[in-house]
Amino acid sequence: MAVNSRGWKWSGTDGLWRGYTALDLATSAYIAVATGAVLLSFGAEGIRGWPWVLTAHALIAALVLLAPRARNAGPIGRFLGDWYPMLLLPALYGEIGVLTLSAGFQNDLLIQRLETWVFGSQISYRWIRESPNVVLSWVLHACYLAYYPILYAAPFALWMAGRRDASRHTIFGIMATFYLCYVAFLFFPVAGPRYAFDGAHNAATGVGPARFAAWLLDQGDSWGAAFPSSHVAASVVATGMALRYWRTLGLVLLPFTAGLILAVVYGQFHYAVDALAGLIVAALMLGVMQTAEATEPQRVRVGDYGVESGSSV
Repeated sequence: MAVNSRGWKWSGTDGLWRGYTALDLATSAYIAVATGAVLLSFGAEGIRGWPWVLTAHALIAALVLLAPRARNAGPIGRFLGDWYPMLLLPALYGEIGVLTLSAGFQNDLLIQRLETWVFGSQISYRWIRESPNVVLSWVLHACYLAYYPILYAAPFALWMAGRRDASRHTIFGIMATFYLCYVAFLFFPVAGPRYAFDGAHNAATGVGPARFAAWLLDQGDSWGAAFPSSHVAASVVATGMALRYWRTLGLVLLPFTAGLILAVVYGQFHYAVDALAGLIVAALMLGVMQTAEATEPQRVRVGDYGVESGSSV
């Protein structure tokens, strides 16, 4: 068996996973782990609304099963079959808060000790208080707000430019990064400095982007999703993949991503070690993805639906 950037290639004719891509399998694996976390919670107080959570997991599993046929059902089906994990991303992130709250514990004290050991103090607490620069705050919080545009711009621009296999490869890199971070959140929840410390109140927190970022987090933040920073990890992976496949696009995203890395600490959204851990996760993921080539495979017909073959990685 070998895997290319589009899916799995089996030497036999009746492979169980024929037609499924690496992204489908990664999504299935994450849903299985998240479902296990829900079931484990029944031994404690359980999760409020757990039947709805399990129903959502079942629906996502159904999407995975339907994905190979969707990818062979015309342009719209192809788009949905390749993009469904990215489209589900806000919901998957929102679920993290539901699951981690039920854990009944958090590991902030341990991370704070690590922060002091690595950086000598609580950077996320001190920086915005000791350097309440209005211009710096405006720029960094604007970069923080560019988080979702960075994530989606990289694969979507590649897709629209006709570089479809590079886009699919980028989607896999981004989503695999999220799944790794989300598994860490489920079993090692860290609330983060936004919850552990009092909020700062000075000129830096009064600028428009800072106030808007705080409002957005009040509406839809996920408790326990701090270490490692998925904001940093996924943004760096998206930008790194863009640099690989379309350098101009990557250079456009690069300054926003650099600002976001600083913003998560300056804005007291993450501990500095959260951001550092996110960078490590991103470096590992980009290293793994560098070993894979996103070459457009030829389509062949097998059974009731088409599969694609290409150079293995």
